[in-house]
Parts: sequence; C-alpha cells; structure tokens
Amino acid sequence: MEITDIKQWYISNFELFEESLNGSRETPFHEVRRSAISKFSELGFPTPRHEEWKYTNVAPMLEHKFKLPTEVAKVPKEVLRDFTFDTLKENLVVFVNGLFSEELSNIALNSDDIIVSSLRNAMVNHADLVYKHLGRYVSFEDESFTALNTAFTNDGTFIFVTDNKVIEDPIHLIYISDGDTELVSHLRNLFIVGKNSQVKIIESFHSLSDTTYFNNLVTEVFVDECAIIDHIKLQEESINAFHISNSQVQQERQSVYRTVNIDLGGGLVRNNLNVLLNDEHCESHLFGFFLGQGTQHIDNHTFIDHAKPHCFSNELYKGILDDKARGVFNGKIIVRPDAQKTNALQSNKTLLLTDDASINAKPQLEIFADDVKCTHGATIGQLDDEAMFYLRARGIGEEMAGAMLRHAFISDVLENIKIEEVRERMDAHIIERFTKALKS
Repeated sequence: MEITDIKQWYISNFELFEESLNGSRETPFHEVRRSAISKFSELGFPTPRHEEWKYTNVAPMLEHKFKLPTEVAKVPKEVLRDFTFDTLKENLVVFVNGLFSEELSNIALNSDDIIVSSLRNAMVNHADLVYKHLGRYVSFEDESFTALNTAFTNDGTFIFVTDNKVIEDPIHLIYISDGDTELVSHLRNLFIVGKNSQVKIIESFHSLSDTTYFNNLVTEVFVDECAIIDHIKLQEESINAFHISNSQVQQERQSVYRTVNIDLGGGLVRNNLNVLLNDEHCESHLFGFFLGQGTQHIDNHTFIDHAKPHCFSNELYKGILDDKARGVFNGKIIVRPDAQKTNALQSNKTLLLTDDASINAKPQLEIFADDVKCTHGATIGQLDDEAMFYLRARGIGEEMAGAMLRHAFISDVLENIKIEEVRERMDAHIIERFTKALKS
C-alpha cells in the first residue's frame, strides 16, 4: 500500500469522525482538530529519512487500514483481576479499545478538590477548565502522530487536582484491547496538578489476545509550583500491536516529576517523552526499562529542556534485547543560556543477549550556559560470564541464575517505583518473563 493512499485513508476517516461528533463540532476545540488534520495532510507519516525517525520505520504499520471503534466492547469485569493490585485502594479509569467504560471503571475521588473523568465527559461538564489547558503544552506542528491524535481527539482521561491537596490513593488508568483486530484508538490524556499538591498516576496497557491494533496516545501534564507527580507507565500490549506515545510535561517552580516507563510488549513501540523545566528549582526523574524479544522494536526518545536555572534532572534507561529484537534510545538534554546552576545526569545501558539483537543509542547534550554539571553516556554489553559461573558454582540452576542476573541489571530502575505493591508485582512478573525466555 502506498503511503499517500494510507494517509488519505485517515483523512477520509476524519470526515466520518466529524459527522459523529454532533454538538462537539460547535466547540472552539474543533477548529484545533481541523488545523491538526490539515497539518497531518501536510506532514504525512515519517520515514527513516527524517532524522528523528532514522532508526524506526513505521512502514509495517502503514500496511493496515485501522478503523475507529464505534461502541464500547463488552469485557467481563473479572479480567481486571490480572491488571489491578489486590492490596491497593485504586481509583480505576478503564478504556476498552480506546473508549471509556463506565461499567468497568471505579472512580471514588471526585470532589471539589479533585476531578477524575473521561476527557469526553469533562469536555461537557468542565469545559472551561479543559479548554484552558487542552492542546496548550504539546504541539503538532512537526509531529505527525500528535497531529493525527489531535484531529481525532474525543476521549481519554482528565485529572485535575486543586491546590494544596495530597491524594494518597493512586489513580490507575487501564487500557484494554479486547481482541478486535485492525482498530485504532487516539487516546488523549490531560493531567493538571495544582500548587503544593501530590498525586500518583499508574497507566497500564494490556491486550486480551495477540491481535493487530494501533494505540496512538498523547498526554499533556502540567505540574504547578511545589507540586509532585509520580507517574508509572506499564506497557504489556499484544506482540502484534503498534504503540505510539507522545507525552509533554511542563513543570513550574520547585515542582517534582518522577516517572518510570516499562515496555514489555508491543511489536513496534515508540515513546516520545518531553519535559520542560519552566522555572527555578524543578526536579525531573526519568527512569525506563524495555525488554525486547522475537522481532520487537522498542524506541524511546526523551527530551529534557532546562529553560531556567537551579534545576536538576536525572535520567536512567535500561534495556535487555533478545532474539532479533531491536531497541532505540535517543536522549536529548538542552541547557539554555539562562539555565545556570543546572545539574543534569543521563545514562542508557543495554544488554544484548544474542548476536542478532541490536540497539541504536544516541545520547545528546547541548549546553549554552557555563556554570553547569552535566553528564551523559551509553553502554552496551552482555551478561557477565564470571557472575554466571559464581551463581552456578553455588548450586543455582542456569535458568534461575540467568534470571537473577538480568533482574539485578534492572533493579536500579525498578526501585524507583515508589508504590510498593506495583514494584513487587513488576519484580515478580519480570523475573517470570526472564525465566520463560531462558527455557524457550
């Protein structure tokens, strides 16, 4: 299929999407949708000739004519047991094939201090608040998938926390693909956290079968003065799924944004995470782990923009690639002229378990200030034979020894999951994945 043909497919689907919006077509945001589809028509899909997509080819995705879901699929409530945490009091926001499921969700937090809602409902019930922020932080001017998402924006999660409020219980967003093939969802999330407030957000992506579908996600996060966000993203999609995520975070004075991003599934995965430190004394902590097997392709692009002085950022991404899996890490840090006294750390480390696995690592550091402390680097290696021999000599089987060494390699990423129940579940789940891989 020609790229121009598939581009036209999405443009023609936008016309059908417009007809389904009813009253939403009359809102000011619909003009933003129209501008976005026009920009998508101009940009088209990226190719490896584009520098930002040099190592990731989306051509396999363009072989499919993905369709928008027309109604919320019925999924038994029992399936949530595999995706939730028994000992946590969670507030659940559940989407099936990209559409909000009121039946599966359980939101107990709503009050004058906090709003947790589907974006679609929030556009009606909290219109002034939503439209004050929606589209303000992320740009679609040079990013095709963000333009496509903006054009089809209709549902997702809206979280608003007022000033001086600490939310103890985590908010868990669960995205389920139910097995229908060739569906696309353009989820749009908007998280606004007020001054001196704190919140924990978990996002997890799951599939009920190994079907082919496309999740195109955009998330905007605003962290006001002295606010703290802990943001965990767990991606365990179908091995045949396409997962494109674009996130933009804006931090204000003395705010803290901590995120842990874990990729275990997906056939072709691309995560763009951009953080703007927009005032003094901000902290950003970005941690990631990706496990690639078979022919998976997992690409993490991060951009930390130190725009103001006296800020700190710490970034650590680790990957383990097996079989013929391929990874990409492109981490860019920019320190602008006014951002004196910046402290920025970045590290990417990858284990290659076979000769056929590969990683393209590109750490970037651009410094335009003269009073800073910045480090960055990337390493690529294999498991330590001496460490393996040490464990085997003490009676530990080969499978368990290999799993232990792999787990030890990523432990400094997992330990940054501050919610104990989530960390323990991921510990056990990843060790299980390692053990199964060694048996196969």
